[in-house]
Amino acid sequence: MRYVFVALLSAAMPGLAFAQPLTFEDALSRAEAAPSVQARSLDVEARRSAAIAAGRLPDPKLGVGLDNFPVSGPPAFTYAGDSMTMARVGISQDVPNAAKRHAQQARAQADIAAAEANGFAEVRRVKVATALAWIDLYYAERRLAAIDAVIARQNGLAVAAHSGVASGAARPAQTLDVRQAIAALEDKRSEAAADSARARSTLARWTGDANPEVTGTVPDFAINPTALREAVGQHPDLNAAIARTRQAEADVAAARATKRPDWSFDVAYQRRADRYGDMVSAGVTISLPLFAGKRQDPIIAASSASASAALAEQEDMRRALAADLQAGIADHVMHHEQWMRSRDTLLPLARQKVDLETASYSAGRAGLLDVIQAQTMLANSEIETLDREALVARDGARLVLTYGSDRR
Repeated sequence: MRYVFVALLSAAMPGLAFAQPLTFEDALSRAEAAPSVQARSLDVEARRSAAIAAGRLPDPKLGVGLDNFPVSGPPAFTYAGDSMTMARVGISQDVPNAAKRHAQQARAQADIAAAEANGFAEVRRVKVATALAWIDLYYAERRLAAIDAVIARQNGLAVAAHSGVASGAARPAQTLDVRQAIAALEDKRSEAAADSARARSTLARWTGDANPEVTGTVPDFAINPTALREAVGQHPDLNAAIARTRQAEADVAAARATKRPDWSFDVAYQRRADRYGDMVSAGVTISLPLFAGKRQDPIIAASSASASAALAEQEDMRRALAADLQAGIADHVMHHEQWMRSRDTLLPLARQKVDLETASYSAGRAGLLDVIQAQTMLANSEIETLDREALVARDGARLVLTYGSDRR
């Protein structure tokens, strides 16, 4: 039982270790150990290990045989009946041409570079996804709290509406307006709860925490368009495309190397009957690529076309990254202006309208419906302002972590 308890406790310790709330930086740090990142790291190790064998000579071959064994005539089926009958043992070695071996080594190095580039790209992708999930969860919880506060205010209006109906100061239909406003807010709350659950599950995927909670504040991402544009040339996705181009170029070199002859040599010791002398044979074989037009040249043309396609895809990746960056900057500017307008203009006006309508209602110059409409407008303004702030935070994280350096 003691061992069972220790085993259960050990199994539960990782979950307990991840139980504390996550700051933004903690989430990014844990995301670096995500399974997809580990997979890319192992792929790099595999490519490096495979590169050790690239360009090496093939294994030698051991040959054993019986040569010139008679099957007819007086010496038939006798080992010592013919002077040419002999047991043979030999070794042969294939030697691909130097250009082919060098091309194999170049391809192996290109494979390592591609695996490393894919690893860097995966790290950045995971960090961006983790950052956005953390921000989404942070603002979803704030949105839930804001909606709960608004619903509490609307419930107070519902009580006032019932009291007004009981005293004859309000019409019964006005209570329905409050209930409709509360129902609309409940819908928003359901949406916010779903957003929170989705963000929590995504954050759990990248951090390994089964039920992550966020703490702290969202970092202030300073957007420097000039620096981000300059960094596009070092983007991991572009580096991965460049690595794929180099792989294709290595394939072209390997295809061209097939037009050069390979060769092999063999050495054999031949044992004959005791009354005959033993023999040694040696030979060299050279391949003759005489029909390149139907064999090697089509493969070279196909490899060259693949290399050209990889180069075109590299340029397309560069343009796509530049275009996405420009679009992202434009969206960020728009979202920031909308957030500032909502925070500095629309929200204060909504609050001012609530104060004025409440004062008018107290003075008997406005009805309860006017107060309800003002409170509903204020609630929508508060939630919309928070949503716009969340968009600005998401834009900043995506732009800086996607196009900037790995560390802010």
